[in-house]
Amino acid sequence: VFGDEELLNAIFNAIKLIFFFSFIPVGLGLVTASVIRRAATGRFGTVSRTVLFLPQIIPLVAAGIMWNWVLAKSGSINQILSAIGLHSITRAWLGDFDWALPAVGMIGVWVLLGLVTLLLLTGMTKIDPALYEAARIDGAGAWREFRAITVPSVRNELAVCITVTVIAALSAFDVIYISTNGGPGFATLVPALKIYILAFVGRDIGTASAMAMILMALVLIIILPVQRLVRESEE
Repeated sequence: VFGDEELLNAIFNAIKLIFFFSFIPVGLGLVTASVIRRAATGRFGTVSRTVLFLPQIIPLVAAGIMWNWVLAKSGSINQILSAIGLHSITRAWLGDFDWALPAVGMIGVWVLLGLVTLLLLTGMTKIDPALYEAARIDGAGAWREFRAITVPSVRNELAVCITVTVIAALSAFDVIYISTNGGPGFATLVPALKIYILAFVGRDIGTASAMAMILMALVLIIILPVQRLVRESEE
C-alpha cells in the first residue's frame, strides 16, 4: 500500500476531507447551535431544528445524485453565479481536477452540519442559565459567554461530533461513488472507494484487506487522542 502512489493518494484525499467533514461542520455547528439557543424559541426553534436535520434523513445516494445535478456545468450553482455576473468562475465543479475534492467536501458539510448542530444544541440545553446570568452581571458579552461558558460546557458533545465526523470523512463512500466515482482521474479517490474497487472489481482481496487495516489504524490514530483529551479535561 505504501509503495503504490494511487493508494497513498486515496489516503491523503481522505485526510483532506477531514477539514470539510469535521472542522467546518463542527465550527459552524457551534456557532449555529449557540445562535439557535439564544434567539430561536417556540415554533421557530422547532422549524430551524427540522430544516437542519433534513439532510440526515435523505439517503446519501439520493444526496449524491441531487448534488451531481446542482454542481453540474448547467446546474443551479453555475446559474446563480452567472446571474450575479460571475460567469467567468463557473465550471463543472465535480469534473474539475482542482475543485472536485472541495466540491465533494462541501456536500459533506451539508450532510453533517445538521447532525453536529443538534448534538451541540442538546448539550447547550443542559447548561445552567444562572451561569449566563452571572456572566452578564459581570459585563461579559456574547463572545465571552460563548468562549468561557458554552464551549467548555459542551466538550463531551464536541468529542462525539469530532469522532463521528472524522470517521465519516475517512470512510466516505456513498456520495463520492455516486457523484464522481473517484474522478476526475484520482482527484476524489478515497480509501473506502479504493477498497471496493480492489475487492469487488479487481478481485485483489489481499491489497484491499491491507488498505482496510491501514484505514482502521488511521481512524484510531486520530480518534484516540481526542478521547484522551476529553477524559483528562474531566479529571
